[in-house]
Amino acid sequence: MTNLLEKISDLNDLILQGKILDAFEKYYHEDITMQENEHPPVVGKKQNREREKAFVDAIVEFRSAKPLKVTIGENTTMVEWHLDYSHKELGERNYNQVAVQEWKDGKIVNEKFYYNN
Repeated sequence: MTNLLEKISDLNDLILQGKILDAFEKYYHEDITMQENEHPPVVGKKQNREREKAFVDAIVEFRSAKPLKVTIGENTTMVEWHLDYSHKELGERNYNQVAVQEWKDGKIVNEKFYYNN
């Protein structure tokens, strides 16, 4: 579990530095599946990279991000984040989100985000 603690800590640090796309390249598996709440999952690194880039490019003002809690289990990590930003399409966003990550071969192969709409 120490290895997962080191990985999720580094991933969170990259996000806090505004290096979201760098974190994605470093820690996400080629077969990554990502899902927002109950929306259909997005499958594959290329498709998720495009989705992440579009999200980052649409941020108008990034005020803060803070990991509130980190939990580590067998091949699983969970991070509760507080996020505060302005987005071109989503408007003003100030909320908590839980990200659940499943790890394989040292990278995240499945990630689901839970938050209140």
